[in-house]
Amino acid sequence: MTQAPPKLVTFEEFVKWKPDSGRYELHDGVIIQMPQPLGDHEEIVGFLASELNAEYRRLNLPYFIPKTALVKPSDNESGYSPDVLIINRSNLGNEPLWKKESTVTQGASIPLVVEVVSTNWRDDYFTKQGKYEEMAITEYWIVDYLGLGGRKFIGDSKQPTISIYLLVEGEYQVTQFRGGDRIQSPTFPELNLTVQQIFQAGN
Repeated sequence: MTQAPPKLVTFEEFVKWKPDSGRYELHDGVIIQMPQPLGDHEEIVGFLASELNAEYRRLNLPYFIPKTALVKPSDNESGYSPDVLIINRSNLGNEPLWKKESTVTQGASIPLVVEVVSTNWRDDYFTKQGKYEEMAITEYWIVDYLGLGGRKFIGDSKQPTISIYLLVEGEYQVTQFRGGDRIQSPTFPELNLTVQQIFQAGN
C-alpha cells in the first residue's frame, strides 16, 4: 500500500500548531522535528551566544539573542530556528510578524545568524545558506565541529571547520577557519576567538 504524502502546511498553521516543548522547523511546508542536540553541540551554542552577547554589549549595539524566535524567508512556507540568532532591535518596527509571532523576515533585522552542524548538515550548507542569502542576511556562520559537511563544502580532509558566509553584492562569499585560526567576523571585527577555543567549549 502506498503511503499518503505528508500534508503541506502554511507558516501560519505551523506557528499555531508549534508546541512549546521540542524544536521544530518548517521546510517548504513540511514540519521537521529537529534532532535532540548532542552535549558538545549545546556547549558550543552556549559559548558562542555568551561571547557574542558580551561583544555587542561592549559595543553598545541595539542587538539581542532571542530564545525561540523564528526566521521566515519571504514568499516561502518555511520557518527556521537557528542555533544563535542575533536580532537588531532597531529594525523590529518594520517586521510584520514580530509582535504576534516572534518571527523576523528581513535581513536588516539579522546582523548575524549561526548554525552549529548536526547530522542533518545538508540543511545548513544547502537549504539555509540559500535562503539566508535570499533574505540578505549579512553574515552567516556554519560551525561544523565534527567535520560532517560534504567534501565540496569543507574539503577532502573533512576537518572541523567554521565557514563564514559574507554577503557581497547580493551573494555569499565564504571564508573558512580551522584549528588555531582567529575568527574574522565583519559584524564583530574585534572579536578575539579562535576556532580551537570555540570547539573546545564542548570538551
